[in-house]
Amino acid sequence: MPIYAIGDVQGCDDELSALISRIHFNADRDQLWFVGDLVNRGPQSLAVLRRIHAMRDNAITVLGNHDLHLLAVARCASHRLRKADTLDEVLQAPDRETLLDWLQSRPLLHHDAALGYTLIHAGLPPQWDLDDARVAAREVEQALADDAPGLFEHMYGSQPDCWSPALSGYERLRFIINCLTRLRACDKHGRINLQAKGGLDDIVRPLMPWFRVPGRRSGALKIVCGHWSALGLHLDDNIAAIDTGCIWGGSLCAWRLDQPAEPVLLSCPGYRPPGTPDAPDA
Repeated sequence: MPIYAIGDVQGCDDELSALISRIHFNADRDQLWFVGDLVNRGPQSLAVLRRIHAMRDNAITVLGNHDLHLLAVARCASHRLRKADTLDEVLQAPDRETLLDWLQSRPLLHHDAALGYTLIHAGLPPQWDLDDARVAAREVEQALADDAPGLFEHMYGSQPDCWSPALSGYERLRFIINCLTRLRACDKHGRINLQAKGGLDDIVRPLMPWFRVPGRRSGALKIVCGHWSALGLHLDDNIAAIDTGCIWGGSLCAWRLDQPAEPVLLSCPGYRPPGTPDAPDA
């Protein structure tokens, strides 16, 4: 059964359709892993949600920050669309509740022991091993099921910026969400910095990419992630980072997980180039 991981789609359904065709996806046998950020910035978020929702068990997706933003706007009265959002079509769709309920039930982490890969959107703090990360993800998933309005009300913010098992309540949930859906860089102690952007050369010490912190407890894990379009395709450090910036004029990436193969990159020249002033925290 071919299994492909696909990078941040961000509402680019035409490109997703073309990429699926290029890899000869067969719904009778194949599986697609999506690194999150299915929606926003691109013009076809509704079509993307409908397409992946219709795949059922053939699609595994984790939540990204843009997915959570959509849910927060839809489910919490205090949140509003931002100027660059392209989510109105989803919010006005007749099947919005079906799609939003499905999206809200997606995990923040997926681990396949047989395949040997862990799927997340952004990153892990260096203090977490796989068990810690799975427990943390489940805490947020439970809050999404039991207390979504409260979670969305308190979700945004950059503090706390360092993990402690003593964290509790919404502060604990906020830190977990920030790591799993927004993290790019931290210092050697795991103090996260959510303002870090650009490529590897733009991360200035004492910060470093989260996956290069010496001694990080998840170092032996093979991790598939997205979120960092300026990083581009990065296949090193046991990391497959596959956000290749489709929405920013880059490409949409499919990377095969069940056997060695060259990444499949679909050029996306019709969108804004990397470095555009309104480049997202994506």
